[in-house]
Amino acid sequence: MLGWRRAAAAVFAGSGRWAGCLRGRRRLSMAKSKFEYVRDFEADDTCLPNCWIVVRLDGRNFHRFSEQHEFKKPNDDRALHLMTKCAQTVMQELEDIALAYGQSDEYSFVFRKKSTWFKRRASKFMTHVVSQFASSYVFYWKDYFKDQQLLYPPGFDGRIVLYPSNQNLKDYLSWRQADCHINNLYNTVFWMLVQRSGLTPVQAQDRLQGTLAGDKNEILFSEFNINYNNEPLMYRKGTVLIWQKINEVMTKKIKLPQEAEEKEVEVTRTRTKVVPLHCDIIGDQFWEEYPEILAEDS
Repeated sequence: MLGWRRAAAAVFAGSGRWAGCLRGRRRLSMAKSKFEYVRDFEADDTCLPNCWIVVRLDGRNFHRFSEQHEFKKPNDDRALHLMTKCAQTVMQELEDIALAYGQSDEYSFVFRKKSTWFKRRASKFMTHVVSQFASSYVFYWKDYFKDQQLLYPPGFDGRIVLYPSNQNLKDYLSWRQADCHINNLYNTVFWMLVQRSGLTPVQAQDRLQGTLAGDKNEILFSEFNINYNNEPLMYRKGTVLIWQKINEVMTKKIKLPQEAEEKEVEVTRTRTKVVPLHCDIIGDQFWEEYPEILAEDS
């Protein structure tokens, strides 16, 4: 009697497995439906091989955003440090990024030439960078703007450009840093004329129309006693993010032989972290100091 029950149980169990196999096969057959042809409309957006992939994002309508959130003019340290924190978060999530450069409300992320991340699909690069950055901006806002409530979520747009040679990449980054200098010099003079000379924005704009860099430096020095070269490097040069090995001293509890209680000891560990720098990247010195950034096998 007991043997018959065991045999019956085995039969039912086998039929259950067979039914499961049938259901699995039905699912596979259903996946190949007549509607699958719509995939043919997807464009091939694979980035060319052996090229630097640069994803640059910019704040959308950030002039309005900065006014409504009362950013300090011409530069708000809180906003700049928040942008850098978000960029560091992006690099830590996407380790194929060789370096990043940021100024004002923009950041450029440089992916390695040999990156095979997401099969080098441009849409994946751009959407992951922009979404990670935007969500980090909202998440870390309270850490930098403690007394200013976030009134509405910021927007960022992105674009992708490929650079085939190291020189092309260096020229791109030089262009962005030169843009940082030009914009910051103008904004520094403009806001000095508005805040300290009492000019309206329109009057300050008219005063600066047609002026060269030397003229703006002269206005700062003669009228406001400001030497532009003494302004913080973060304002004049922007921020470069690179990977560096850092020695960190940590306290750890260990139990030594022949001792009853644990003892705290200091342990030094080497970690690779994203480090911000405020320096010139137009000349050769930066690239000679950090040759690993452009190394082919990096």
